[in-house]
Parts: sequence; C-alpha cells; structure tokens
Amino acid sequence: MISGMWKNVICVGTGNEGNTGGHISGKLGQQEERILEFGISQQEPVMNIQLWKSYVDQFQIILIHPDGESFGPLQERLGAQRILAGNTEILIYYGEPKPYTTAQEIYFDFIPKGSYVDDGVWKIRLIPQKIVEGNYHLWMPSAALLNPLTHFFSPTVDTTLTIPSTARNVVAVGAYNARLMTYAPFSGRGYTRGNTQVKPDIVAPGVDIVTTAVGGSYTGVTGTSFATPFVTGSAALMMQYGIVQGNDPFLYGEKIRAYLQRGAQRLTALVGYPNEIVGYGEDVIIRLH
Repeated sequence: MISGMWKNVICVGTGNEGNTGGHISGKLGQQEERILEFGISQQEPVMNIQLWKSYVDQFQIILIHPDGESFGPLQERLGAQRILAGNTEILIYYGEPKPYTTAQEIYFDFIPKGSYVDDGVWKIRLIPQKIVEGNYHLWMPSAALLNPLTHFFSPTVDTTLTIPSTARNVVAVGAYNARLMTYAPFSGRGYTRGNTQVKPDIVAPGVDIVTTAVGGSYTGVTGTSFATPFVTGSAALMMQYGIVQGNDPFLYGEKIRAYLQRGAQRLTALVGYPNEIVGYGEDVIIRLH
C-alpha cells in the first residue's frame, strides 16, 4: 500500500537466496508422483517448510523420516495436525484460498522434543489425485537462519525472491558483479510464483562493494542489500530532476520503474530480456554519475 502513495518510489532487494538450496519446484502430472529430498543438518534447532500449490490441485502428501518411517497420507482439514516422527514433532497446517489468491499453502513446522530437529535425509512424497495445473513450490527459511548443510537436494534456483521484493508496485533490485560483468549467483531470482510478474526489475553492483565500517575504516560487503541503494539513488536523482526542479511533477512510482527498465544496459553474458536473473539489465544511471 505504501508503494501506491503519492510521490513515492520503493526499491527493495531480491535477497540472497539464489544458490542456497532453499527452494524446490516442479510440475506434477496426473499419473506421476514425486519424492522430494532435503537434508537437515546436525544441531538444527528450528525448521519449517512452506509448500505452495494451486488450490484446485489435489494430491496426497506422505512425510518420510530419515530412519525410513512414513507418516501419512496427511488429511486436508482445518487446524493443526500433529505427527511425532522420531524425536521431532511436526505440525502441519492446510491453508485456504484468500481473497487475493487462489493458491494454497501447506505449512510444516518441525519442533524438536529436545534441543535439535532430527538430522538426516527427510523426504516428502507427493501422490497426484486430481491434477489440473500441477505446479508446486517449496521453500525453507532464509539460509541465514539455517546451518549450511540444511537444504533441498536438486534445488531450483529460480523463484527465490524474498518478500517484499515480490510486491507488484516496488522496484525489485538484484545484484551483479560489476568487475566481471556477470550476474551474482546468490542474488534472488524471479519470476514470481506463477510467472505473473517480471522480477527482478533491474540489477546493480552487489559484490565486494566498498563502504564505511564501524570505527571509521572501510570494508567490502556483498549482497542485494548493497545493490539496492544504487537504484534508490538513481530514483532519487530522477525525482529531483522531475519534481523538485519542476521538469516533470509526475516523475515517480511506475513511471520511474518504466524509465529504469528502458534505460537498463544488457549484460553481454546473458541473452533474452527481460529474464529471471537480471530483469531488464543493469542500472545505467550508475555509470552516468
């Protein structure tokens, strides 16, 4: 809602989940089931998984513990279902479609009976019943909250944008390596779930950015949080020209996004624009100032 307010431009980083293994997706057919494997590291105190699918699709879900014991098929009903798998209690919540989406979320919350979730290779088995669209996505929490060995096997690097960069009226900013002129593998990628929006909109330098450090020295930083200020500054310069200097009093919002997209420079290593890795390209205003 804030992004739709008068004389406003919101720039948001796409996150650093691109190559962390925290997302997996695919498409179920009517006659094919899938087994999705993920590893939970030793000494993992918390864990949860979000499964998103179209509400019209119906399939059974069986959860398999690292020791091989199966639990399910789960029952699609309101309220929490509780499963005790080894020394881990799992709460499962089936969501309903909301006023703004026809999708369904199924949430798995792993709660250790002791200090840590049972480690090892877990599996989620999807068995189709009535499939119309078939698309599914599963996400783990941010990699910053998990041990490095906790991840999906055979992960999907696309659709790894973090909230709120998925919002419709914000400028979503990814990162690229300005020295090598290549995309940054960690940068959150698009498109949004369902491929309804082109995200990211644009990318900016986000690898080994030199900035001030605590104590008065300088340090190198990496991430989309450090790419976003470049685009924020570009938007501010355009708004100064248009609004403050009186050249275009309506130079804000989607108009800024359109100018950024049109002026973006293509990275030579990639073909086909816009794309799910860098959107429309790099922020060319950075090079002009």
